[in-house]
Amino acid sequence: MSKEDPTKIVLQTNVKADRDPTIQRMSGVTREGNKSFDVPFMSHIEGNLYQGGCQNGLILPLYVKHVISLYKWEQYTIKSDLKSYMVVEMFDSQDQGFEQVEAIADWVALCMKDGPTLVHCQAGLNRSSLIAARAMMKLGKTADEAISLLRSRRSDACLANESFERYLRSL
Repeated sequence: MSKEDPTKIVLQTNVKADRDPTIQRMSGVTREGNKSFDVPFMSHIEGNLYQGGCQNGLILPLYVKHVISLYKWEQYTIKSDLKSYMVVEMFDSQDQGFEQVEAIADWVALCMKDGPTLVHCQAGLNRSSLIAARAMMKLGKTADEAISLLRSRRSDACLANESFERYLRSL
């Protein structure tokens, strides 16, 4: 297991005392695709699906019942009972394999049917978009619909990692 994420990007943050990820923002430039972004740590995508990034010390909203973390290096402070919590080591690189994507997306789709579900990585743009889009596809959306929804609700920088977008469009 890696002690640090070799694909970590530099984020500009200014976390305030309330530590609410729906209000606190981050900005930077994606490692893959070199796209600028300025987003809240957590965004509502649709229904029970939330997507975002993470920074130690942010407090997970009480309404979230399932967390799928694709960024093991930083985690939310949890002050309520969760129904499930999954942590997966995944990298934001062109070399990241897709072997685990289907199983994780199946789990996210199942969680979404049960309650508010957060899929997060470091910045909430590539790894989490890959899994969130695939979960939405498993629930009936096309790749185009899922990608478009993520970009409109989260950021135009979602899926700046072209290999992740290619994978989704190949299905």
